[in-house]
Amino acid sequence: MAQVAEPDPDQALVAAGEALADAVEAALPGWVERSVGRLLEAWLGAVDEQGTASGEAAGRRAAHDVVPRLRRLLEADVDAQRMNPLALLREAVVYPTEVLREAGVPEVVRDEDDEARFPGDVYDLAPRSFADVDPALQEPGLVWGACKARASIVRHAAGGGANA
Repeated sequence: MAQVAEPDPDQALVAAGEALADAVEAALPGWVERSVGRLLEAWLGAVDEQGTASGEAAGRRAAHDVVPRLRRLLEADVDAQRMNPLALLREAVVYPTEVLREAGVPEVVRDEDDEARFPGDVYDLAPRSFADVDPALQEPGLVWGACKARASIVRHAAGGGANA
């Protein structure tokens, strides 16, 4: 029986990173818009045209600012990826937060752990998982995580480092 060569773990990581970044680019604006809409509706009872437009603009800004940083992170060598892409996505709470503050929505009550872990997330928007941003991110997030783990294990299994 012929043996099938396994894909290069570094190449698999790059491909998984590209897929995750593409999925985030597609999903992030909608997450910002939904976050704004959900809290405006809860506070004001409805979302007006200004709220919708502000949410859409904030979603575009989030994608414009966050996605290039995410791509740089995911394109980096496995040993240079010091931040988790979900942590980077959590930083995107500033975009809906800005819109909600401008609309006069009061900050929500959060538990002490969330306040300590995410001090700037005054509306409790920080995603706990990729699926919290959009269910379509769950699979590419899991695949990326598995590829990163495999690339790191393969590289360091024989005691080698980044220069091995």
